[in-house]
This record gives sequence, C-alpha cells and structure tokens, in this order.
Amino acid sequence: MKKRYLLLFIILFIPFRVYATDYIPNGDSGILIEANSGKILFEKEKDKRVSVASMTKMVAQIIILEEIEKGNISFNDIVTVSRNASSMGGSQIYLETGEKISVLDLMKGISVASGNDATVAMAEYISGSEEKFVEKMNLKVKELGLKNTHFVNCTGLDDDNHYSSSYDMAMIARELVVNHPKILEFSSIYEDYLRENTSNKFWLVNTNKLIRFYDGADGLKTGHTDNAGYCLAATAKRNNLRLIGIVLGEKDSKVRNQETMELLDYGFNSVKVNCLLSKNTKVDTIRSLFLNEEVDAVLKDDLCVIEDKDYEYHYTYKVELNKINFPLYKNDIVGKIKVYSNNKFVSEGNITILKDIYKMNIFSFIKNNFLNLIYGII
Repeated sequence: MKKRYLLLFIILFIPFRVYATDYIPNGDSGILIEANSGKILFEKEKDKRVSVASMTKMVAQIIILEEIEKGNISFNDIVTVSRNASSMGGSQIYLETGEKISVLDLMKGISVASGNDATVAMAEYISGSEEKFVEKMNLKVKELGLKNTHFVNCTGLDDDNHYSSSYDMAMIARELVVNHPKILEFSSIYEDYLRENTSNKFWLVNTNKLIRFYDGADGLKTGHTDNAGYCLAATAKRNNLRLIGIVLGEKDSKVRNQETMELLDYGFNSVKVNCLLSKNTKVDTIRSLFLNEEVDAVLKDDLCVIEDKDYEYHYTYKVELNKINFPLYKNDIVGKIKVYSNNKFVSEGNITILKDIYKMNIFSFIKNNFLNLIYGII
C-alpha cells in the first residue's frame, strides 16, 4: 500500500460539543445525524427497540428503488391489485381488487400518503407475496449492519416481533437519501392526485407537514400506531448540509413535529459543512515502468467534513493508493485520501483517474524504450 502525507493548515479540530439539552423531552427515543458522514449530533435511547409504525416503509422504498435501478421493474410498469392488497386497513389510497395502477403512482401512494395497500401491492409485484418481500427487507437490514431491527410485515402494523430503533431508522433513512436520492422527488411532494382523469380521483396530502413549514425539509417518512405513538423520520438540507432527525414514541403529532423541528434547528445552528478539497484535485501521481506517461490521481468527489461552528480546525491528509494493476479505466477507484485531526480519523474520499491506462506488453516496452534511447542519443 502506497502512503503519502499531505499537510494542510486549515482550522484546529476538537470534538463536538456535549449536548446537555433533551431536544425531544416527550419522545421515547431519537437521534440526529449528518447524512453524508453519518456523524451523530444528538441521541436519546438510540438503541432501544421500539415499534416504528409506517417508518418501516422506508426499507420497502429502498427495495423498490433498487429494483428500478437494476432494471428489474420500471415506474411505468402496471400493477394489478390483489384482494389481499386492497383489503389492507389503516392508511391507504383505497385501491380496489383488480385495479391496474402504475408503479409510479404506487410509489407516490407509499411516500406521500403512507398507503398500506400501495406498499403490499408493490411487495407482491416484486416478490410474489408480502412474506417473501419481508424476507428481502430483513436481509437488507442485515446488509446495512443493523442489530436492532426485525420486520414481520411491510407496512409497520403493530406486532411484538416487529421493531427497530432510532439509530437503525437513521441508518435506513441515510441509505435512502444518500444512495437512492430519487426518494426525495416523492417525499417532497406536499399534495398530488392519483387517478386524476377518472371517476375515482384521489387527493394525496403528505402526512409529513415539515416539508411545507420547515425551511429545507424534503422528506422523509411519518408513522403512527397505538404501540408506536407518533414517529417521524425528517430530513432537511441547508447550505450543503443535510441532516436526518428521527423522533419516536411521541404522544401527539403536533408535539412530534415541533420537537423534530427544534432538533433540526439544533443541528443547523451547531455544525456546518467545510469542503476542504474540490473534485478532480490532484493528490498524487501514478507511474509505471511500462508507461511513458504520468497519470494524475485525483479526488472523485469534493472532500468535505462536518465542523462544529464554535471551533477552529487543523487537518492532516494521508493518501493511500491501491496496489496498481493495469489496465485501469477512467473513473476507476485507485485509492483513498483520509482526513485526520489530532491523529483522529475524520473523513475520507475516493481517488480516481480521468483517463484509461492500458497495459503495455513487453515487446512494446522494449520497442518504445529502444526508440527513446536512439532519439535521445541523436
């Protein structure tokens, strides 16, 4: 592993402040994270296993979007609603048995109205049954490394063996907004219509009122059952800083919304994003005995860190290139740049190249070097 050190005197790093205030005094548990890094800014009983109601549907949304990204289904696909799906109680978009509806409209029904019927219809369309779809959901939770989540249905209806935690919900929400940002196009809809040009027109109004009343809010998922109380996974973005707040077990929806906004306010007032190095900044050079050129190793994306607004920082950088095997192709990941402060790891970014590098065979190597020698002498 090739290692080099870059030193940049920016601002002195010290740990984030210790929060003494309970920003969700009426909630059973909750957490606030910065989305890109996953850094925890506030926590309360973050690993406590509790009912999470319709916030369960975030995992269903991950699976739906993955299936679309893989090309297995599309938003234009038409789903025929089963009797089982149409019989779902609770929050619904009032699907009828045999009704034909697009994946796009079902996704709206899940994201905006938290429709149980829409979620089951999509589960059956993807996996053949809700039971098999729930197996996918539990597998996805394991892939994300979460320890305090288990589902028995795809809707979030109460069951003793159906639970999660505020930390796990935050990681699920982070997976959605970071790796499947298409979700924000749905979760940010405040109102819309389904079956607009039919006699069965249905008005959708978002169950998450923060997207209308809180600056920067564009998601993500509400939940409510008798066991779970009022729950909310909220996300908002300001000045390149995206926060995710999870509030569970509130007794009243208005109090839940108010305390969630206060939690987000705390985050936006406390931390900021500092982009240290920009995308395509050269951080090293790749050379080879068989190449007649040097290739810049550059940052694949902006390298940003989260800083407490009250402190100044000083960072150290370490570039670690992978063992290089040719050929390499444009945008291949060839290593990482790691950011440290006071010898403590802070963040990292991927290193790439901006053009292809092909492997040169031994005959080409001899020919090129022979010609270089001749022309060099001449």
